Amino acid sequence: MTVKVKKGNLEDLQILQEISIETFNDTFKDQNSPENMKAYIERAFNLKQLEKELSKISSEFFFVYVDNEVAGYLKVNTNDAQSEEMGEEALEIERIYIKSNFQKHGLGKYLLNKAMEMAMERNKKKIWLGVWEKNENAIAFYKKMGFVQTAAHSFYMGDEEQTDFIMTKTLT
Repeated sequence: MTVKVKKGNLEDLQILQEISIETFNDTFKDQNSPENMKAYIERAFNLKQLEKELSKISSEFFFVYVDNEVAGYLKVNTNDAQSEEMGEEALEIERIYIKSNFQKHGLGKYLLNKAMEMAMERNKKKIWLGVWEKNENAIAFYKKMGFVQTAAHSFYMGDEEQTDFIMTKTLT
């Protein structure tokens, strides 16, 4: 299994949309109504929105490939791109999305380590993310990787208010 990472750009817009919708659907469709899923996907993953995200200077995307097939991606934010006010000393992992057929192969850890390396190279003091309170597998993974819950915020899935835990790791 050959794994490589490629920085995303505007040329990746279509694949970004496809993988975003596929992975989000696979992960959350069983716990949410079809109407709320549809509303969220249409808002968050339309081409105009994703183009705006790809063009933002303080956001970066990295695609992970396994044997030349795109398996997932990482989105990180710094400065004003962070979804919560965390300051210039923080880096946010907004998304680690891995296609279901590539899960349980260490790719999430691989991308998380990539984000931590970036944070350390940029002299960030902490790395943080938001994770749905009902996503027990992800919460367990982040705890295993040294993250602790430090806060919570609201996340809207369509018209339903849900809670995301804010998990943070202090970097040394």
